[in-house]
Amino acid sequence: MSGTPVRRRTRSDELPAWRIGIVSGLVGILCCVGPTVLALLGVVSAGTAYAWANDLYGDYAWWFRLGGVAVLVGLGWWALRRRGLCSVGGVRRARWRLLAAAAVAVGTYAVLYAVTTWLGTLAV
Repeated sequence: MSGTPVRRRTRSDELPAWRIGIVSGLVGILCCVGPTVLALLGVVSAGTAYAWANDLYGDYAWWFRLGGVAVLVGLGWWALRRRGLCSVGGVRRARWRLLAAAAVAVGTYAVLYAVTTWLGTLAV
């Protein structure tokens, strides 16, 4: 049989969709999670964390969201490049993993938004 050998896909060939999505979603909601974590650690009071989160979310929410999208794109590109899939064909092969990473990012953002909003109702 002639030609190039068929390369089998291994676990290391797959994109880490969960990790990429969670990190991206966390960066996107960092405006609220940061003050919440500081309050839970006892560094600042709950009222201060609530005020900071409202200020950051009200004034800079889109900057944090764009940062989350930038992290999603950057980590996706890095993972594709590292696995030698940084081509149109490679992106097509990994499209479901890329979509899964985006879905995990949105889900992480939504869950953390709900949790921080709920914790904010307890701080008031």
